[in-house]
Amino acid sequence: MFALLPGLRVLGPSGPLIAKLGGSMMLPCYIQAPLPLEVLEVEWKRADSEALVHLFRDGEGKPEARDPAYSGRASFFTEEVERGNFSLLLTNLTTEDAGIYNCFVYGQQETGQTSVDIEYLIVTGGHAVSAYAREDVTLNCSVDSHIPPELLEEVSWTKVDQDIIVQVLQEGEVQEDFTHERFRERVEFFGPEEIHRGNFSLRLKDLRLEDKGLYRCEVLFGEFSAQTTMEINLELHVLGHSGPLIVELGGSVMLPCYVEAPIPLEALKEKVNAQWKICD
Repeated sequence: MFALLPGLRVLGPSGPLIAKLGGSMMLPCYIQAPLPLEVLEVEWKRADSEALVHLFRDGEGKPEARDPAYSGRASFFTEEVERGNFSLLLTNLTTEDAGIYNCFVYGQQETGQTSVDIEYLIVTGGHAVSAYAREDVTLNCSVDSHIPPELLEEVSWTKVDQDIIVQVLQEGEVQEDFTHERFRERVEFFGPEEIHRGNFSLRLKDLRLEDKGLYRCEVLFGEFSAQTTMEINLELHVLGHSGPLIVELGGSVMLPCYVEAPIPLEALKEKVNAQWKICD
């Protein structure tokens, strides 16, 4: 290996690269002035583990030297090496491939390096939330990647079972016209500061019986998309009389039973089962 002496300017990407599981990705690494192959050595290594991903030495690649995890998956474009292009093609991407890669370029009297960060578009949320009618609930959705939120093309919330658009954010602006009339003035994001942090959780206010069901948060970034789902389980708050009722033998009595929120007639027929039982 050549001595690590500063001075060689090695160029790479300006920010993280977003990858797709199972796909391929080019990791840029190049110099503007090519070096003779006989004095050139290039190493690609993982920053976290120092695992050797690819090695070029003595005018050729050294596949036998690389970490077994990258066997058959990492390669140069040989005809580009002599032009100063040491970009690495990484194929069959897995979740374990995410991380920072260092490209070291050694010349006879100078050296340099650049780094490439591979990330996936990851969206996380909750599982389910239970609430009573007329309460407010939060549907969780966060982008767990270092992608500036302003670069995201779209974030959309949809009620899955009825294919109803709940809320849409395009290039940082809420598109109120897309929101279904059932949800207008009842849904909102948590403000610019939270959006800047990648938090696209949605507040749903004044919960109704028809709001129960599955919701999907989908994020679009170029050719990539990711999503998470969350379910609302609605609990009915059934109320009755607060104490015993005094009745006259042979007379009539009203046994109170009601819910705090009105139930649409069609929901009462299809979704609500009301039963009276005598308790000993």
